[in-house]
Amino acid sequence: MQRIACPERDDWRATAESAGFDFHTIDGERYWDERAYYAFTLDEIERQIEAPTGEIDAMCLELVGRAVDDEEYLRRLKIPEGYWDLIADSWNNDQQSLYGRLDLCFDGRNPARLLEYNADTPTSIFESAVFQWTWLEQAIERAIIPRRADQYNSIHERLIEAWKKFSGARHLHLAGMLESTEDSGTLAYLEDTARQAGLATTLLDIEDIGLAESHRFVDLDNRPIELAFKLYPWEWMFHDEFGADIAKASTRWIEPPWKAILSNKGMLPLLWEMFRGHPNLLPAWFEDDPQAAGLGASFVRKPLFSREGANVTLVSAGSTLVEQQGPYGAEGFIRQALAPLPNFSGQYAVIGSWLVDHRPCGLSVREDENPITGNTSRFLPHAIL
Repeated sequence: MQRIACPERDDWRATAESAGFDFHTIDGERYWDERAYYAFTLDEIERQIEAPTGEIDAMCLELVGRAVDDEEYLRRLKIPEGYWDLIADSWNNDQQSLYGRLDLCFDGRNPARLLEYNADTPTSIFESAVFQWTWLEQAIERAIIPRRADQYNSIHERLIEAWKKFSGARHLHLAGMLESTEDSGTLAYLEDTARQAGLATTLLDIEDIGLAESHRFVDLDNRPIELAFKLYPWEWMFHDEFGADIAKASTRWIEPPWKAILSNKGMLPLLWEMFRGHPNLLPAWFEDDPQAAGLGASFVRKPLFSREGANVTLVSAGSTLVEQQGPYGAEGFIRQALAPLPNFSGQYAVIGSWLVDHRPCGLSVREDENPITGNTSRFLPHAIL
């Protein structure tokens, strides 16, 4: 694994905008950055990223299977008791997951380690699946990268295949906070892949979902919402005004309710309990567990619920290295062993390893001068050399 500086395409902004990639720049700063790319060997991809990703996902599914049958797991995750049956039913009825992203610490020398699992509402899917592939093709054509270069990326094709498993539904609604350029762009891309799979679709704002008689969720045209993809976290839905009606409604959700177990940072200590010593996991405990003291004076403190690195603190030798502010933490924290991200030319890089229908199928690289990856951390393309 190496970071290689390279010239950017003169027309990349126009190319991005013509492709609907409207959030390539955030608050005047680059989000997409192709002034360098990350190069991997085929062995690194297949043996050190793809294979561990599949193994971690299998461990996560085993965790869910245990948690739905053990109230103590759900209690430790601070999931409201009123939703335990909803979560268990979604698992026992084999409700399908669409996708997810593991965030990994990987430097090309040591085993990839799981930092967290973006299991419920992962974004950066369009730039991972489409725009970095466009970069690869054009960078080869323009002799920016070697002609033999390839990319670990079958995300787009896997999404279309996965959507076909939902083809029995008459209609798919995709909902999220459309005022967010990133969220609306993500939803538009996923809607396109669903249409390519043959589904009829409607895109709407999460606030435009209505509640009709008999606890039916409906859209603005009063059409019943039978199948809904939501770019909106389960922990928010549980506490929203309509949350109490979710279990009573017939709507089938993507991601399914059982993903609430895996989108919770508390799954990290639970995984460590089940698979202690696994080379792709980091030691982790709930903060109120006496065993957390075993981490000593160096650890990462994470809230059970958090987005984009908010309220995460890195502590080394008893001193706070960096702390992100945010609104999370009321439900509690975990402590995870400190695994500093690799530093390439002053940039801390995190690997996003994508799964679609539980199949590893691509990666993304985000980097930042800050060792905590946040919403504005830059996205750099990658290539296999």
